[in-house]
Amino acid sequence: MKKEKKGDLRIMKKRIRKRWIALPLAAMMIAGCSNSETSNSASDSKNTINIMAPLLSPESPSDKSPSLKALEKYTGKDIKVTWVPDSSYNDKFNIVMASGEMPHAIVIKDKSAGFIKSVKAGAFWELSPYLKDYKNISQADEKILKNSSVNGEVYGVYRSRDLIRACMIIRTDWLKNVGLDMPETLDDFYEVLKAFKEKDPDGNGKDDTYGMVVPKWMGLGNGSPWDVLQIWFGAPNRYGVENGKLVPDFTTKEYMEALTFFKKLYDEGLINKDFAVMDSAKWNDPVVKGKAGVIVDTGSRASQIQSAMEEADESNKDIIDIVGTVEGPKGKRTFPTSGYSGMIAIPKSSVKTEKELKEVLSFLDKLNDKEAQILTNNGVEGRNYELKDGVFTSLEKNNKSLLYEHEGLAQFSMSIPKSEYYIEDQKTKLFQHRKDIITEGEKIAVFNPAESLVSDVYTQKGAQLDNIILDARTQFIIGEIDEKGFKDAVKLWENSGGNELMKDLNKLYQSSK
Repeated sequence: MKKEKKGDLRIMKKRIRKRWIALPLAAMMIAGCSNSETSNSASDSKNTINIMAPLLSPESPSDKSPSLKALEKYTGKDIKVTWVPDSSYNDKFNIVMASGEMPHAIVIKDKSAGFIKSVKAGAFWELSPYLKDYKNISQADEKILKNSSVNGEVYGVYRSRDLIRACMIIRTDWLKNVGLDMPETLDDFYEVLKAFKEKDPDGNGKDDTYGMVVPKWMGLGNGSPWDVLQIWFGAPNRYGVENGKLVPDFTTKEYMEALTFFKKLYDEGLINKDFAVMDSAKWNDPVVKGKAGVIVDTGSRASQIQSAMEEADESNKDIIDIVGTVEGPKGKRTFPTSGYSGMIAIPKSSVKTEKELKEVLSFLDKLNDKEAQILTNNGVEGRNYELKDGVFTSLEKNNKSLLYEHEGLAQFSMSIPKSEYYIEDQKTKLFQHRKDIITEGEKIAVFNPAESLVSDVYTQKGAQLDNIILDARTQFIIGEIDEKGFKDAVKLWENSGGNELMKDLNKLYQSSK
């Protein structure tokens, strides 16, 4: 008996040793991405808040960043940030969840399979009962709150984004050169693209231009140019509702009409032939360099292009303008965002009690104050920017190191109930047009009726199912398959789990109503 016990003890020690070897390894992988340490518990230090956030900049704000120090002074908290490269963020999230080494607040980029699995395992606080108690986050938009929820339950404070961002970005100098006005209908839109291809809009006497540039960004329902244009054609946003039930957008006749239009643009050379492989990072280049005249994306991209054109030539003032939408078969319609870009969730393993939860929520609420929004998005007055007669001017244009002192901090800026930080181009005509498009667009937005629904089937098979449709869409546009081939792909989607997905989503949809 004693020998058996010693053997059991040796096995147990081996298992424990393996476990303790694995955990530090996972923790080291995260630590390697950070200039701060992540603490385990809110009780480690009453005045310390540990946050994990994605890093999109080449450099993260250091612990001595003046912007971070000012934010700590304003919130009364010692803020420790674990910065993780954006490209590997979801992978690192899964590692941190497995290790148990959780921060007090963690930026959730999207409703990934890992996040949903953690939510269902009870790893995060459900915040619905608490939000009403805070000055700023109690004013969260109900529609956006629902969109960011998991089947109606709120597991994070959303990071607000404009509900309407999509628009047509267009070179007005080219419009003038080909003798056309701003497009108001789908037919006008086509005529503009055709003229930009055939009527020498740059006046160089060469056949070297085309209408619209489209990159390989080809997701479903995420705001790609195809998503926006199909709404103009009257198709649903990801899912439609027929006879009280959800149906996929790609099974509707309006979707097929839009897809046929996309193919026409491709066949006639009105869009770039390499759209399926073109790097999104180079999306602006053909417009800036005078090869294409239109992009369908966000208003902020219009500002980027205008700035780049002015840098290239000071005479390029007010060349870029935007149109929110055009008249289609069902009138004017526009593609909305979900109104948020990720959220900030609070793990139960590090924030163990309601008292600690309320402390973290108070901190997050304070980050929405105007003063905190300015620090996270603009930096420190006199160092990162200046104000003269109420006009904001950045001091960072020729000094990227100043920008990097605060740029990463915007990852945990929520802007609830509204954005109150400074925007440099807010006095320009283009900025005013963006504001008008947002106001008008909200009245005619076509929302995804399944935005808040999280299906177990989609969590498991969503990527595979989406790829079937994405591949078929590209193949149809470039002529590798015809309409029958596309319908065959839809049948493959149905038999690969699509029918199961729709059954699950409709069950959730009926419950949510």
